[in-house]
Amino acid sequence: MPNAPTDLDIYLFDLKGFLVLRNALSQDEVAALNAGINDILPLKHEEWLGYIQGHTFGDSEGVNLQQIYEGGKPFESLIDHSSWIDKIKYFVGGEGTFDYKHGPLFIDENFANIRGPGEAIGLHSGGHEGVKRNQFRFHNGRFQCGQVNILMALTDIGEGDGATMVIPGSHKANFAHPHFDKHKMGGSQASVDGIEGAIEVHMNAGDALLFVDAISHGSARRTNEGNRRIIVYRYGPSWGNFRHGYEPSPELLERLTPEQRQIVQPQQLLKREPQKQG
Repeated sequence: MPNAPTDLDIYLFDLKGFLVLRNALSQDEVAALNAGINDILPLKHEEWLGYIQGHTFGDSEGVNLQQIYEGGKPFESLIDHSSWIDKIKYFVGGEGTFDYKHGPLFIDENFANIRGPGEAIGLHSGGHEGVKRNQFRFHNGRFQCGQVNILMALTDIGEGDGATMVIPGSHKANFAHPHFDKHKMGGSQASVDGIEGAIEVHMNAGDALLFVDAISHGSARRTNEGNRRIIVYRYGPSWGNFRHGYEPSPELLERLTPEQRQIVQPQQLLKREPQKQG
């Protein structure tokens, strides 16, 4: 594993639930991804461009471009990018177990998000919820996490830019934050601003945030002009299924390397030949 997590990575991920990967993407990669998004926009809610769908959760959280790995080579290269894939495999875990029957990983959701002034997403998730799909788990000397995300910054995200916010250590929480209901996902005024214990994760374009989905997270409300652009790929064990019911296009599967294809479509459906009668 040429880019496996260091001992410090392992300690901090276990302790805090996230890592910041500086310069995970080159500036050429960032430019190509932004150009690809420009070619897709505008795409409204439930509109399609090929196998990419415009999608929103509400009226104040920005637009998602779902199945963004259908957007061409720059997006395909993110599937098993060397800056994070070995770390993802280590934290999702399962090597040598039934979880590896169809391969090491599966991407159950991947999207670009564009968010403008006044937009945010509320606080959600947390260890207290005990959700199996998103769980943080360390057992028998190894990680076995249900979902580990990579959030890539395609623009600089600092003060006032609507940064992702996390509550460090909340992936192990046994209790909900007392202010959780006031700031949870779905409300038109929801964000993580003002939640005691939550921190903004500031990133430069090309940085990436690796985090277990069990951590309580959301975003600050963007107050600056312009748009915040990120891409998120969610990884879990190979027996998982798509969150929103999407499927990869035959054209994408044809283009991918065998290693990428195994992550995008780890399970091949068995075809039963019709039996002859008589």
